[in-house]
Amino acid sequence: MNYYFLIPVSIGLGLTGLAAFFWAMRHNQYEDLDGAAARVLNAPDKPLTTLPAKDTTHG
Repeated sequence: MNYYFLIPVSIGLGLTGLAAFFWAMRHNQYEDLDGAAARVLNAPDKPLTTLPAKDTTHG
């Protein structure tokens, strides 16, 4: 079988990943990694919202 179509596909996927990385760098996605880690550890133990009661009338 000819697998020559895999070369442009792999180059396209690599360029897409590289473009996504540069977009993330340009939009400061990696700016405050330590702050995000600290927020996870200091999260409150209570839920932010309450879930609605389940409707069991449908049988």
